[in-house]
Amino acid sequence: MSKDKFIRLVSTAVPIPNENIDTDQIIPARFLKATTREGFGENLFRDWRYDSNNNPIKDFALNNSSYSGKILVAGKNFGCGSSREHAAWAIYNYGFRVVVSSFFADIFKNNALNNAVLPVVVSDSFLKNYWKRFNRIPIQIF
Repeated sequence: MSKDKFIRLVSTAVPIPNENIDTDQIIPARFLKATTREGFGENLFRDWRYDSNNNPIKDFALNNSSYSGKILVAGKNFGCGSSREHAAWAIYNYGFRVVVSSFFADIFKNNALNNAVLPVVVSDSFLKNYWKRFNRIPIQIF
């Protein structure tokens, strides 16, 4: 994994407005058998992306071609639950470089920073306003 630093990132964002997104939702435990950091991105949010027959759930943002970008905007309390570093690996492997939320679990925040994913904390009111006006306007992270 390349851990290139960035000074500026301009990207569209992918919305996942759910609150209390835990690490088991980010990368389900059944996919933690690998011993290297590669390959986790394909199972990012696996149980939200696919139905029980492994068909893509069309309405989920990662399956919707209207959404793309290197920024994931999530609801409050992102990365709670277990301390698995695999969650940060999956986010990075999928292609996200920034996660925006109004609160991050401390362990997730540290794991993200150690794996080239920038957690950006915004206010609850910012997020609330963002969900009201969400569109594909690029976000700039400095």
